[in-house]
Amino acid sequence: MGLVPTIQRSAVLEYLENNHTHPTAEEVYQGVRDHFPSLAKATVYNVLDALKKAGGIQELTIAREAARYDYNPSPHPHFLCRVCGNLYDVDLPCSIRPGDEICGHLVEVAQVYLHGICAQCQKQNSQNKNESKTGVRRSSVSTKRRNDAGAP
Repeated sequence: MGLVPTIQRSAVLEYLENNHTHPTAEEVYQGVRDHFPSLAKATVYNVLDALKKAGGIQELTIAREAARYDYNPSPHPHFLCRVCGNLYDVDLPCSIRPGDEICGHLVEVAQVYLHGICAQCQKQNSQNKNESKTGVRRSSVSTKRRNDAGAP
């Protein structure tokens, strides 16, 4: 990457590597702060910027609220759910890469952003529709199981 390793950079990279939710800078700060209470928020922002400029991570500007960060710096598509706000890596062929030329234009950044409703929210919406048609609601035990399984 070409950066001098520091404790702060290592902590931020480790957090991103272990949290594939594409966190915001604030979420990275909150996660790293648990292990480094004296770490300043500005340091996290500076580390993220340095890692991005060095090509070690990807900054995603898919959401209007805040930039999100991806440990995988290779160009790949992302899907943002408009219902729950979760951001997913999508496995689609992406043949355009930085450095490619298209119609005489030099590509410097290639990002594909998809917006819509994720599979989990579609499933939840379908269940809600079925419940309202039949008048039957699922028990709180089954809802708890879904939540324990990582559902939003």
